[in-house]
Amino acid sequence: MLVLVPKITNRLSYTFDLLLRQLLGLKFELTTDPVRFAQSQSLKFVYGKQAVGDYPFFRAVDLLFEREISRQELKAFDFESIKAFFPVYDRNAMLPFDPFAASFYLVSRYEEYLPFSPDQHGRFEASSSCLHNLGLLQKPVVNHWSRALARALKSRFPQLIFNFPSYSFLPTYDIDAAWAYLHKGLYRSLGAYARDLINGDYTEIKTRTAVLRKNLPDPFDTFALQLSLQSKYKLHPVYFILFAEYGLNDKNISVRNPAFQKLIKQLGDYAEVGIHPSYGSFHNKQKLRSEVKALSEVLNRDVTHSRQHYLRMSLPATYHHLIDLDITDDYTMGYASQPGFRAGIANSFLFYDLDHDLITPLRIHPVTLMDGTLRDYLKLDENQALATAFSLCDEVKAVGGTFVTLWHNETLSNQKRWKDWVAVYEKIIQYALQEGVAK
Repeated sequence: MLVLVPKITNRLSYTFDLLLRQLLGLKFELTTDPVRFAQSQSLKFVYGKQAVGDYPFFRAVDLLFEREISRQELKAFDFESIKAFFPVYDRNAMLPFDPFAASFYLVSRYEEYLPFSPDQHGRFEASSSCLHNLGLLQKPVVNHWSRALARALKSRFPQLIFNFPSYSFLPTYDIDAAWAYLHKGLYRSLGAYARDLINGDYTEIKTRTAVLRKNLPDPFDTFALQLSLQSKYKLHPVYFILFAEYGLNDKNISVRNPAFQKLIKQLGDYAEVGIHPSYGSFHNKQKLRSEVKALSEVLNRDVTHSRQHYLRMSLPATYHHLIDLDITDDYTMGYASQPGFRAGIANSFLFYDLDHDLITPLRIHPVTLMDGTLRDYLKLDENQALATAFSLCDEVKAVGGTFVTLWHNETLSNQKRWKDWVAVYEKIIQYALQEGVAK
């Protein structure tokens, strides 16, 4: 397919590759030469400000032809069963909005480069996002817009054959604290006893003592259960290990602990293992470098996957650091407070560096659903959590996306606030592996 455009920019090339090639499975080429366009025997359409002859025409707004980053006016309107923005007012246009500009705005995370009020962890919050404010956060709108584009093209070119992506399920785990009581070291254990005494929490003292004496299993040691689920359902998860020095928000086991290192090696034998950059490394690339290096040495292989602790991300600095450290895949693209589609898309995509106006090699894997979002932020009970998970999974299945879940070993303890949540997780797995969308 040949596309006539007024100018070829990096933004435009990136977006057309995402929508036409990755989401619709079409081969295409861009040209600014009207003579070549007219003489070509290919299927073709026009993207720009003016229609050309009787060729299919998609009217463009300015976004993909700019280089600066400036506040955009998002005029949302009802479109099919959802909404769209960047409307165009041209009776010759195949669609009433610019699907390329709208998709780029979301996938590039354009709004996160603009001034915003961060939360207590310095994060861009769901409540600040245009998708949340439009009631679209639980809809992969970019996928829906790409299908609308496909239908528009099909109406003019009935012979077109699309190769839509296939649905898949990817479970992932964050290991923030491998054990609740074991392997914490003498001083941390004594400090915990002192805290429990001050709080009068004698049940915790009793449990801690029983675990340390090996009379009870450590509740966070749910790795055998995870392995059994992976074997039972033929899953291929990705693990993210917090492998950092102790800090206020970084409380995993010491990186020098032999049992912890042994666990990491065992996980690496049957799953992909990535780094869970510490809270303390957020603005410290040297600290991040040392964490990646240390984990790599334990695994005896390169670490190329990453997910930020607390989903703590600042664009573009966080991704610049990861690229500099040869991280190829990041799994942070989600909100802690709300499930759904932070970038409006249910498929992985390459990070577009707006600051430098460049396509990068870093692949972003959006997270659809996190355990803590359901239980801690939304305060859902088990049935409500399942209904939310199933609904989101249906959204992903309907567009051939990847349903990415984020779980913790602690969640599978079936104790305290996570009582009965092992059954919730297994039901989510079962539903995610079913074919088709529930009616």
